[in-house]
Amino acid sequence: MSDFTYDLHDDGVAVITWDVPGKSMNVLSREAFETFEAALDKGLNDGAVKGIVITSGKDTFAGGMDLNTLATIRAEGGENPAPALFEFTMNGHRILRKVERAGMDPKTNKGGKPIACAIPGLCAGIGTEIALACHYRVMADTPKGRIGLPEILLGLFPGAGGTTRYSRMVGAMAAAPVLLEGKMLDPKKAKSAQLIDAVVPAEDLMSAAKEWVLNATDADIVKPWDQKGWKMPGGAPYHPAGFMTFVGASAMINGKTKGVYPAAKALLSSIYEGALVPFDTALKIEARWFTSILMDPRSSAMIRSLFVNKQALEKGANRPDVADETVQKVGILGAGMMGAGIAYVSANAGIEVVLIDRDQDAADRGKAHAEGILEKGIQRRKVTEEKKVEVLNRITATTDLDALKGCDLIVEAVFEDPKVKAEMTAKVEPIIPDTAIFATNTSTLPITELAKASARPEQFIGIHFFSPVDKMLLVEIIKGAKTGDRAVAKALDFVRQIRKTPIAVNDARFFYANRCILPYGREGLRMVGEGVEPALIENAAKLLGFPVGPLQLIDDTTITLNASIARATKAAMGDAYSDAFTDEILFWLESEGRLGRGAKAGLYAYDEAGKRTGTWDGLHDKYPLLEDQPTLTEVQHRLLMAQTLEAVRSFEDGVLTDIREGDVGAILGWGFAPWSGGPFSWLDMIGAAKAVEICDALAETHGIRFETPALLRDLAETGETFYGRYGSGHAAKAA
Repeated sequence: MSDFTYDLHDDGVAVITWDVPGKSMNVLSREAFETFEAALDKGLNDGAVKGIVITSGKDTFAGGMDLNTLATIRAEGGENPAPALFEFTMNGHRILRKVERAGMDPKTNKGGKPIACAIPGLCAGIGTEIALACHYRVMADTPKGRIGLPEILLGLFPGAGGTTRYSRMVGAMAAAPVLLEGKMLDPKKAKSAQLIDAVVPAEDLMSAAKEWVLNATDADIVKPWDQKGWKMPGGAPYHPAGFMTFVGASAMINGKTKGVYPAAKALLSSIYEGALVPFDTALKIEARWFTSILMDPRSSAMIRSLFVNKQALEKGANRPDVADETVQKVGILGAGMMGAGIAYVSANAGIEVVLIDRDQDAADRGKAHAEGILEKGIQRRKVTEEKKVEVLNRITATTDLDALKGCDLIVEAVFEDPKVKAEMTAKVEPIIPDTAIFATNTSTLPITELAKASARPEQFIGIHFFSPVDKMLLVEIIKGAKTGDRAVAKALDFVRQIRKTPIAVNDARFFYANRCILPYGREGLRMVGEGVEPALIENAAKLLGFPVGPLQLIDDTTITLNASIARATKAAMGDAYSDAFTDEILFWLESEGRLGRGAKAGLYAYDEAGKRTGTWDGLHDKYPLLEDQPTLTEVQHRLLMAQTLEAVRSFEDGVLTDIREGDVGAILGWGFAPWSGGPFSWLDMIGAAKAVEICDALAETHGIRFETPALLRDLAETGETFYGRYGSGHAAKAA
């Protein structure tokens, strides 16, 4: 069955329907694009056809280009894939230009056939670019309907004409939210932004598209840039107003990307240079910039981690080969912020939820948390009143443990205390079915130890949700020493159901995510204690693309929590503990009552409203600044390697068993420099030999925490990369 089908209706309107077999959403492949062009040619060349409507056979229009297609073309290009990528991109421009011109006479702009795009729901990427090439775009008014060009979020930019068309439609400044921020707009906002021309009830979508096609005139289908005298909205770059627009846009891009995300700069260059030349030449300029981005290792790494690897993990790349373990009914123990968040995402995914707490008021507050999220969704037109009622009806908030009967999964989210968790495990297991899986939500407590309280340790597993649960995409699944395959499969299937991305790791102190992120904050603290300017530390991190600096991270997660983790870790490790220096800083801040953002006092100073006003001056009094500050590069290497080396050690130790999970988990879990593709991708980008050189220099100056792992040194000696050796994801243990 073809991805695109062609049907000529009795009214003379040809309908091209996009419906990829076996997929819930349409994605465009190279072969499908050829099928689309054939259908387009059939309609344009048939004298009986009055016009064409392009639509979808699904309740969505398109999710974008199949990025595996780009990877295939790149591979086919061998050592120099740029020409092949450029040719592929230009072929796409040719096809969409054919849509745009629709058979009209090149001199008179007459005789073309009207082409409308009927968009039933979500429309992104290449789907939106196809729509923009059409003469008229009508979208169904549905709560989940969204349209946009989110390529920038994957390290790309719209390269099938979307950048050139949309910027010429509305001007560079007005195009910025869609092109540079990747915003997906609901139908009404999309109409205001000129992404679409009309919004109609879903049942009227095809009739509205056909009506426009049958009544369109020659003038209705000529694009503005194909008309004489067209001028760039807001002014071309050589116009005073346009000049100021591009100066401002350049400053905005550099301010937001810190120069580490190449796609945004390439996008602006494409608009700027394209605005100086005719439309078809502008498309060629866009294609050249798009090809340059596809060739940039940063964009390639982002695509691999945020699309290819992420998608593979969500589809069960590392799922044990056992029968389906879809969750029917989940019991959640503890209705605090974590438990309430887990209850919401579970119910929202269609799972029946029993939310337990010690008293009814607490349980009710947990359910009210879900109601609050849904109310915000209604205000933003993302949720209907009916959907809200449906979701809330799935949540039973109670104190009665007997309500857990029939639950096939338990997620315990009580206080982070082994004794409290053990008590709940012992109470609940006799009530739930013998086949039920018991998962404990914890960020630091060893799963193997917690499983000792269970009569069925093979059915006991750790699930580490990140806060806030409804927004964070990553879920870390931790296998204890006795955890069985069924438990792992159940946890993975549950994460899939709630539409999040799982990584599965083996049990060890701090698991994977916290093992890597804690040294980031610690290294920042250590530098403060050494007399490094706090502003240098924070800005060095932001220039690497981290969402927050290490000092802000500590404030946001609270001094109290970090000090508590320090005490617990020291007690567990004894003489092997090596963070006494940074502990002194934490304990001093704690004694001063500077407990973090919530207390409006920490490593940062805050105003009455709780807004950061800069790092706290008292840090300089306690830890005088060095006369000779380290270089920016040295600070950045310390912050990067503090995390990256722990990722490598996690892989060496067998805690992390798949480098794909290491990269995806780092980006989604704590925002590790997304441009890099994650710690393993970054090491491959700079090369193992260079990484060893950096580590050896840091270890000599700053101590053994930067000592080069044996695996990294081995890769440097053999000239291999992590993805070259372990990219298949099948390494059970690296060394």
